[in-house]
Amino acid sequence: MSRAALLFLALATSAFAQNSASPFNVVGSTIAETQRAILDGRTTCRAIVESYLARIAAFDQKPIDGQRLNAFVVLNPHALEEADACDRMVRTSHKLLPLGGIAMVIKDNYDTRGLQTTGGSLAMKGFIPEQDATIVAKLRAAGAIILGKSNMAEWAFSPYLTVSSIAGITRNPYDLSRVPAGSSGGTAAAVAANLAESGMGTDTGNSIRGPSSHNDLVGIRPTIGLTSRAGIIPLFAHNDVGGPMARSVADAAAILTVIAGPDPRDPITQLSANRASKEYTQSLDRHGLRGARIGVYREYIDDPKTDPEVKLVTETALKALQDEGATLVDPFTIPNEKELEKNLWCGDFEADLNAYLSAHPNAPYHDLKSIVASGLYLPYIAEEIQRAIKAPASDDRRKPCLDVYHDAPKIAFRDALTKAMEAQRLDAIIYPTWSNPPRKVGDMQSSAGDNSQVLSPQTGFPAITVPMGFTHGTLPAGLTFLGPAFSEAQLIRYAYDFEQTVKQRREPELFPSLPQPNSAPN
Repeated sequence: MSRAALLFLALATSAFAQNSASPFNVVGSTIAETQRAILDGRTTCRAIVESYLARIAAFDQKPIDGQRLNAFVVLNPHALEEADACDRMVRTSHKLLPLGGIAMVIKDNYDTRGLQTTGGSLAMKGFIPEQDATIVAKLRAAGAIILGKSNMAEWAFSPYLTVSSIAGITRNPYDLSRVPAGSSGGTAAAVAANLAESGMGTDTGNSIRGPSSHNDLVGIRPTIGLTSRAGIIPLFAHNDVGGPMARSVADAAAILTVIAGPDPRDPITQLSANRASKEYTQSLDRHGLRGARIGVYREYIDDPKTDPEVKLVTETALKALQDEGATLVDPFTIPNEKELEKNLWCGDFEADLNAYLSAHPNAPYHDLKSIVASGLYLPYIAEEIQRAIKAPASDDRRKPCLDVYHDAPKIAFRDALTKAMEAQRLDAIIYPTWSNPPRKVGDMQSSAGDNSQVLSPQTGFPAITVPMGFTHGTLPAGLTFLGPAFSEAQLIRYAYDFEQTVKQRREPELFPSLPQPNSAPN
């Protein structure tokens, strides 16, 4: 179904939703609140999906001050059927699956059965995978309803912006003149603007945490090996990881519970076989920071390029952590860090993408060279995509690229970070996710401030970003909590306490609630 036809369907649904029986307002709702309302009979799974489709119709492509949010690439024409199946389950069992009734948006690099999957590339237009990515399959099995696919930076190449040849530019819902970061900016914009309850992103160096920070969301980059990468279009496969993006720590924890665990299609996940928490929502401790020892990574705070307002909200966040009972080790440093950081990045986009394409015989192209020859990509990724097919001698990234658990430079860096934390008896370290506010669309010259490329992706360690305040009036800023491998439960405990203490998430004013009906469902 074409994008125009899907938008028409959503517009029709919008009109229906205004007459629906449900009084439940999805704006700002959590998974727990949504499911409670369904089970209490105050709304239905269908009404929830109708509400989100109505918001997509009202806001995603509608110009606001001449600009469109443009978070979605395609919508799921079967979303209402899936909602009806959810309602039948409720009527017969009076129960919901773990994510039953929860409307989610999936980044356009996850294989999603029945829905176009492009990685942001016009070269992949019309490609529909025959099998779900493992994470998508787990979400569906848990009852999640897939609303559609979100826009992304083309082939995931940019941490700074979300622009693709398949769908154009996505903007920041808090200020449409600014970027949502990349590459998972479509998911971030959709969830922040309440066009979906929550969503999925992928992160190679920044792409879950950066967009989450820029859009006042919680984003989790899991430990490499906790979640499966099978069925995800790769950027640099050994650094890639999939994770949740949500409006609250509780929602991100609920999603992580569903998607975590081993997968035969991705052997590295066997590392999580005996480590994955069965229920991350059990870590939602309102006073989880008490007694924690947390290192303050000042490298990203005191940098002269750090925006003064980002520094101010970070210092305010540090005080909140102390007031909640955390002991701060300030500053925290990694001995010989700069030397160890040299030569950390490695990757082979061509080999990784070709391996993905070889597993999908119905894809429009079967190797990167053919895609490059097609010319079906935007100029801003031309240098990257063309460099990827050149001889290795012309590429400054090491090849072959081993995973973080077998690559010597990454092992040395991880060991240094681990020893530094152990020497100070630290449970986690913290730093601003970005040191500068979201850039203006088209600005690629001012300080970017991306702090996410090294500590987590180059060690395999998990990191969670949480809203910590606003700068320059309406521009969100996030605080990152990072800990050792498979410490997600502990990080969630700290992040939840911090979130509940500072309560810095707020809805973007440009995307208000739609008029609500007055009666309850029959």
